[in-house]
Amino acid sequence: MFMFLARVLGYWMIAAAIVGIVIDGTKSIAANALVITPLGETWFTLSPGSLNALQAGIQRHISPYLWDPVLQWVLMLPNWAVIGGLGFLIVWLTTAKTRTADKLPA
Repeated sequence: MFMFLARVLGYWMIAAAIVGIVIDGTKSIAANALVITPLGETWFTLSPGSLNALQAGIQRHISPYLWDPVLQWVLMLPNWAVIGGLGFLIVWLTTAKTRTADKLPA
């Protein structure tokens, strides 16, 4: 049951990434220039409190060096790339693996 729910989450993330590509594409056409929306900007638009809480929690409890070079770099990536990549990873990890012995002829 957990694998099914995780796979559905992965497909929803892929669908959200496609929506993000379409939004960036329409913004690019309207601006007559390439427009790429970073993940951090989208997250701050949707929920600024959770982004600030994550930053404070990581800097205080884990390491300030994890936030500054690593997570800030991830937040600067296009939102559709990060969400789509995570979605594909979740779908790939939850796909049932068939054993090669099952594929061999008898």
